[in-house]
Order: sequence, then structure tokens, then C-alpha cells
Amino acid sequence: MNLVLSLGEIHEQHRKQVGGKGFALAEMAKKGLHVPVAVCVTTGAYNEYVTKTGLREQIILELYRKAFEDMRWEEIWDTSLRIRSLFIKTPMPHDLRDRLVPAIQSKFLGKTVSVRSSAPGEDSLKTSFAGLHESFVNISGEEAILDHIRLVWASLWSDRALLYRQELGLDVKKSAMAVIIQEMVLGERSGVVFGESPVEASQAVVEAVYGLNQGLVDGTVEPDRWILNRKTGGIISHNPAPRDKALRPAPGGVRVESLPPKLRGKPPLENPEVSAVFGLALKAETFFGPPQDVEWTYAKDILHALQARPITTGSATGDEERRWYLSLHRSFDNLKGLQEKIEKALIPAMEEEAAQLARRGISGLSDAQLADEIEYRKGIHEKWLDIYKRDCIPFAHGMRLFGQVYNDVMRPKDPFEFMDLLVGAKMVSIERNQMLEDLASRIRREPELAACLKENRLDECDTSFQEAFYAMSKRFGDLTWGEARFGQHSGQLFDFIIEMASRTPKKETGEAKSNEDRLEEFLSHFEGDQRAYAMEMIDIARASYRFRDDDNTYLSQIEGHVLTALNEGRRRIGSRCGIETGFLGVEHVVRVLRNEEEAPEVCEVPDHETVESGFTLKARQLVGQPAGAGIAFGKARVVLDASDLFSFKSGEILVCDAVDPNMTFVVPLAAGIVERRGGMLIHGAIIAREYGIPCVTGVAGASKLIRTGDRVTVDGHLGIVIIGEQRLMDTEAP
Repeated sequence: MNLVLSLGEIHEQHRKQVGGKGFALAEMAKKGLHVPVAVCVTTGAYNEYVTKTGLREQIILELYRKAFEDMRWEEIWDTSLRIRSLFIKTPMPHDLRDRLVPAIQSKFLGKTVSVRSSAPGEDSLKTSFAGLHESFVNISGEEAILDHIRLVWASLWSDRALLYRQELGLDVKKSAMAVIIQEMVLGERSGVVFGESPVEASQAVVEAVYGLNQGLVDGTVEPDRWILNRKTGGIISHNPAPRDKALRPAPGGVRVESLPPKLRGKPPLENPEVSAVFGLALKAETFFGPPQDVEWTYAKDILHALQARPITTGSATGDEERRWYLSLHRSFDNLKGLQEKIEKALIPAMEEEAAQLARRGISGLSDAQLADEIEYRKGIHEKWLDIYKRDCIPFAHGMRLFGQVYNDVMRPKDPFEFMDLLVGAKMVSIERNQMLEDLASRIRREPELAACLKENRLDECDTSFQEAFYAMSKRFGDLTWGEARFGQHSGQLFDFIIEMASRTPKKETGEAKSNEDRLEEFLSHFEGDQRAYAMEMIDIARASYRFRDDDNTYLSQIEGHVLTALNEGRRRIGSRCGIETGFLGVEHVVRVLRNEEEAPEVCEVPDHETVESGFTLKARQLVGQPAGAGIAFGKARVVLDASDLFSFKSGEILVCDAVDPNMTFVVPLAAGIVERRGGMLIHGAIIAREYGIPCVTGVAGASKLIRTGDRVTVDGHLGIVIIGEQRLMDTEAP
């Protein structure tokens, strides 16, 4: 099998070797369209690479760590990042490299190129999945081109591709990736044309931007849009864009530039050019049959076709959950806008909303008024939940984007080393924990304070201690977790602070200095504008890391005010009816408060011990994902509800479904953390790194297979949890 084919050498029998995009380019070139000079690195090169390097077996191990149906989006991304890291760190075998280099040099010596994916079946008529695999532009030099071939190969297993693994027919033993290397055309105007609108079959759509096409594809630059009559080619409407920026070539990639004032008031295309672009789509349709989505660019008034794929309505999105997941991928420019929105608008507004709710008294309300208040507060909370999902979760992509760039540049042994550079951000939960630690420190120095708190006599404590306690309560509100709320006079909270005082605070290590050195080493790979870009990316990543925890903490303050009103409603109903009402939901409480004659339903409280009693445990090993380096040994504390949380003792292993940001106040007491939910971007992994605590995430059935009191060893280097008396030696990771 040929490893490299020029467009003129590609025929029908090569379709599976070159993929849909490669075959389409070859056909358009043969039919006389302006197509940039290109070659296709066939699937044979991919297969030879993963076979000779042993990567195929390593990919299998990564993909079957955990059942896909049990994975959340963070775990899918982690899996993809680990696979990508394998491709980055694994050089091409010399004999493979020696056969690829001459073909690259003969066509592209001294030229810049784009390196694009062309997966067989990716762009077929039945399944057209735009954007699931990687493409790179403005690449030059033999080594850089070879590196980007490997990155395109790695994108066969991107998180987006894994999401559509069934539709794409992904199979480690059979799936492969072809790569298009295409001479870079530095177009002044670029865009896409849909020969048939995905939403209206009688229409076509032309989108255009100034500069390179990448800005439109990744959402950085908003395009002008023309709607055309598909039958006549007549323009139905033109929707102009803001036209304030464009993507231009930069060393090793592209950069965003402000558009000159003279172009801002001028559409990228004149009407005859719109018609010419539509004509390009019609020609592609005559070649291939179904309507086509064609990427194009105008360079010196010549219209070039860059790639084409068939249009399939709706196939690339699927169900709502997957469509939402795909929306998490944001461009650098989009992330900058989100950061400003969250920092300057959303967080202050969320804090102000919580403060307003705190000022709304409920003790003097009638039952009907209390019902209204509960619904009002619930509506506020739901509004912020929607905003959180729309803006805050996608901002987590800031960490992911930085992680990819860091790994591409540094090629670390640990693909999650970049997370260490984000540690130390001023997170709200850490600030809250520090205020609790300050109170605990006072108790260590003044044991008489503990005696007062044990008897709930806060008012007899030292005045400065009282002021510090109330300052914490005012700053963060009551501690909440799930349905539980622990107010400023809660004996459980006092007991918890006393427990914190019983532990010895950790000493500072030299890790911060080593991270500073690592950061400077990373930045040394960038010069000029690119260094400024890298520093902005770090700033976004740190903000993304911080808000991954902070936004939930702020949200919990609003949730706490909902619980205040809800619990007051439950209390009134319980007093009136003489029954336990702690598990009545919002709708039920509101309905009973508004109708005195309606009797509340009696709810049975689930018994966690009964639920767990079917498991008989012996010493065993559980496998998850390493999320916090180190090895810890201690008694497990399985946290299923609030009583478990406030029973936590210093030195225990925290075992839970997921570490909610609202329960992180117990983390400083933990020797180690084990979570069912997986991923390096989840709150438990983030907080474990902040405190240097060994952590393993993604352990299926963790809270069922481990019981409170079990002796547990947590290996945060390998992602292993051992239940029983077996104990690992705490050594450095190999």
C-alpha cells in the first residue's frame, strides 16, 4: 500500500485509504476546480505507526478503563487527552519517517501548509460529522509537519469522536485516519457554502469572513451570511456581521487581528462573488450527487475549494446531551469573552442576588406568603442553574485548551502536569477553609475555647473569636450540602472546628517554586506576540480552574436561602400535623401551605445501612484514575449524607460519589480521597491538588464497595484503591 498519494494518483479504489475529504479534493481537482496542491498520507501510515510503536494496545487499555455509559464528560476528555499524549510522546519509527519525508519535501519544501483530517466514513452521506477531528493551518518545516500528522492521527480518538463512537464505527483494531497535507492559500476572504440549507431544503447558505477560514470554523469571527434561492440562485437576504476582526497567519498558526476601518463597513463578498461561491457548491454537487458543504477562500480574486463534504441534516448533533457536550468546545477568543462576563457580571450579580435573599425575612410571613416565597427563591435558584450550565461549565474548556497547548510544547510524562501550574488560585472554598483553619488555630492555642464550643456557648468565647466566627458566617453564609444546612449556632459545626483543631497543619513545601520554574520553561517556547498569547491562555486557564469551584460555592449561597424557606415550611407543616416532614419536596410543601386541609404524605427515610448491607467485602483492589499524587492509608469514611459529613475525623479517607464544592470544608481533614465520579477537572481532583492530598477518581461503585471503617490504601500515582489490611510503601512515583 502506498503511504502517500498526490491528488492526481487518487482513484475510486483508494477511497478507503484516503478518506472522504481526500477523495473529494482529488475529484474536484480532476474536474478543473482551483484546489491547492495537496497529498494524502493514507490510512496505511496510521496503521503502521500504531502497530510498530505498540500504541494500538495502549489505546485499548485507555478506552476500556471504564464502561463508556458510566463516563461523564470530564472522564471522556481525560481519556482523549491521555491518548493524545501517547501520540505526542511517541516518535515515528525511522523507516516510516524515511518514507514520508521525501514525499513531503518534494511538494512542500519551504512552503506553509494546512494539515487536515480525512477519516474514512467521517464525511459520508449517511454520517457527516464536521469538527470531530483536528485540522491545523499555517504549518511549516519538516518536523512540524510530522508532529501535526501525529496530532491529526490522535484526533481519531478525540473526545468529540468518542462521543459518536457508535455512529462512526470506532474500533481500535480496524479504525484508521488519513491525513491531507495541503499547500496554504493565504486568502483575503474565506468561508463556507451550504449547497442546501440544513434547515430549509429550498435554500442555500453562503457565509464569509475577512482573513482565514479558521476564524469562522472555530467561532472566533462571526460571518456575514447570505440566504439564496437554491433553484434560481437569487439572493433572498443578507445578514451582515460586526466585522471587527479577522484571523491572519502567525508563526506556527494564526492570530486574531483587528479589521481595518475601511473594511468594517464593506461585506467580504460582492453579490457576483456570492453567486460564484454558490456555483462552486453546485459544481461539487454535480460531481458527488448530494448537496455539499464546501470550504473556500478567495486569494487574489481566484476562488479556491479547500474541502467538501456532503450535507446531512441533524446527523452531527444527535441527542441533547451530546449537543450540549459539543458546545463545551470554545475558541480562545470566546473564552476571553466568557471570562470577562463571569468575572465582571455573573459572579457579582450572583453575590448580590444572594445578599438580597438574605435580607428577605420569612418569620412573619403567613403560610400562603411563605409558599410564594419558596417558589420565588426556587425560581431564582433555577435561573442561576441555567446560567451556570450555559456559561460557567463551558468556561472549563479554558483548562482543557491550556492543557493541550502545554502538552504539545512540553511533552511531559504526566499528561496532567499542567494542572500543577493552576494550583494556588484564590478559590472561594479555599478562602472559606482558611477562615475555618484560623478558628481552629485559635483553639489549638487556647483550649478553653473548645470547652465553650462543646457546650454551644459561643457567646462566652473571646470577643475576637466571636467576631472571626461571625465574619466567616457573613462572608459565606451557612455551610450547606444537599438538603442539610449548618447554621452559625449548629453544634455540629462547632464540633467540626474542634476536630480541625486536633490535626497538625501541613507545612509548606517547595512545590510552588518548582511550578514557577516549570511555568517559565513553558513560556520560554514563545516569543513576541505568541508569548503574550501564552500568558493570556494561562490567565484564562487559572480563571477557569478557579471558577470551576467558585461558581458552585456562590450558587450554594442562593441554594441555602431556598433551603431556609423550605425548612421553615416543613417545620410549620410538621408542627401542625405532628409528623416527620424532612423529606417533603418543594411542590408538596407549597401545596400544603396553601391548603390547610390537605394532609402531607408520609415519606420513608431511606436507610443507607440497609442499602449497603448486601455487600460482603474482602481485601480487594479497585481501579480508577489518578487525580492527586501520593499514597495514603487510613480508615474509610463513606459520605452519603450530612451526618456522615460532620462525623468525619482527621486522617480518614473520604469516600463519596463526588466531592461537591459545598462539602470541601472537610477535605483538609482527609488523608486521601476516593470518588465514583471521574475526571481531572472535577471538584474533588481540583481541591485534592490544592491540598496535596492523594486522590483517585472514577472508581465505579466506590461508596458501595467500601464501607465506613474499612482500612483503605489510596495510590494517587497509579489510580489504585486497596481495601483491607494490605498497605503500599509511600514512595515516589516511578
